[in-house]
Amino acid sequence: MTDVTPRVRLTGITKSFLGVPVLHGVDLDLRGGEVHAVMGENGAGKSTLLKVLAGVHRPDGGTIEVDGAPASFAGPTDAQRAGIAIIHQEFTLLPHRSVAENVYLGREPVRRMQVDRRRMVADTRDLLDWLGEDGIDPTDAVSSLSVAQRQVVEIVKALSTDARVLGMDEPTAALADHEVELLYDLVRRLRERGIAILYVSHRMREVFDLSDRITVLKDGRLVTCAPTGELTPEDLVRYMVGRDLGEYYPDRAAPGDLGPVRLALRGAGNARVRDLDLEVRAGEIVGLAGLQGSGRSALARAVFGVEPFTTGGLEVDGAVRRVTRPRTAVRLGIALVTEDRKGDGLALRQSVRDNTLLVRRAALGGRRARARSDVSRLLDLVTVVARGEHQEVRFLSGGNQQKVVLAKWLAVEPRVLLVDEPTRGIDVGAKRAVHELLRDLAKRGVAVLMISSELPELIGMSDRILVMHDGALAGELPAGASEGDVMALATGHTAGAAA
Repeated sequence: MTDVTPRVRLTGITKSFLGVPVLHGVDLDLRGGEVHAVMGENGAGKSTLLKVLAGVHRPDGGTIEVDGAPASFAGPTDAQRAGIAIIHQEFTLLPHRSVAENVYLGREPVRRMQVDRRRMVADTRDLLDWLGEDGIDPTDAVSSLSVAQRQVVEIVKALSTDARVLGMDEPTAALADHEVELLYDLVRRLRERGIAILYVSHRMREVFDLSDRITVLKDGRLVTCAPTGELTPEDLVRYMVGRDLGEYYPDRAAPGDLGPVRLALRGAGNARVRDLDLEVRAGEIVGLAGLQGSGRSALARAVFGVEPFTTGGLEVDGAVRRVTRPRTAVRLGIALVTEDRKGDGLALRQSVRDNTLLVRRAALGGRRARARSDVSRLLDLVTVVARGEHQEVRFLSGGNQQKVVLAKWLAVEPRVLLVDEPTRGIDVGAKRAVHELLRDLAKRGVAVLMISSELPELIGMSDRILVMHDGALAGELPAGASEGDVMALATGHTAGAAA
């Protein structure tokens, strides 16, 4: 049951950095037994507001109340003492220490001048039991846990400080599809136990699935706060970016806009996928749908030569090709944007320029003078917002990092572009920019094969949709197919293809 009196109330919060206002009089309250979502584009002020709540930033103006009493946080420790904890997007766990050691890191119980490991393990087990998590042992090394289980440990670590208010920053960003539902269950259990949850996310579906109220920020200002049941996805898009959902996706290609077949698979297969027959034409965006483990990403990796096909054939522009390594794929005009941009797509401590030229230098070479002019042109094309070409990529927003990944591949002028989760973890405005870029590339004659777990994105962007199930193609659907049609094929409940 939701508390009537807020656990925490922020009123008129303002914050500036170097004279630049970031928050303009924002109000927010959090109630026990409630999930309160905060949404907005990058730069809207979500992270700054979360850090004010956590005591990381002191507000320039406004007031904070905890359980109805005025409060002031000189640092995170003060917020922690007030029962407030934040689960950050990047985990802070030490992988080679045990779960219990991570939970009580820096706060280890002591008995007779020594760390009381028995109590530490017992208290951690009690917290795991309280959450209903019986698949984690307090003595397990964190390195042995799945990403979802590490998320649980972060939450247990927060609860061990007697937190009654929990902030969660993009909690599903690092999770695989099948792990997201596990987090859903965990958030619901926390709510049932009276925890007040501030849930910051870019993912509209999980916000509607989990939250009781939604606050929208834009340019550091409060736009609206309303019960989730009173809002629609169309409302949220309009509040966040100032336009309707109908304008969210660019126009699809007309049949007359399509060119020759750029990529074709003929009975292709390997250890992960089998009997793949598909074609992608110049000017076309073909969506590739399927549940986690269906073979979507394995198909893309096989085309790119990471895990080559061992049976059947692959054709590029009508010619049969043997692609057994990525360098060969690049030279044939095939590019792959992987789903993990930080792990696989970028050299985070290198500059925007070096990342943009990463593939071209490795696979194709290139003159320095031409490279300098090309970087400027490519960054303008993908509309990267950065302090300059020499800024390290790790300091860019998620949306701008994704644009640098795209610029990196545009530098080799691909004819076939494979994109795996192209907008994962980026905000609504950045998604629109990526969508427009993909459609623009298609108009220039590139064949695009797009993998996405977000069905609205897949349906809104695709000229056709191919659906995978259990390592094989389960069917094909036309543009504008329903989510139900996609899921029926993805779960194996429907055989054949829709006309």
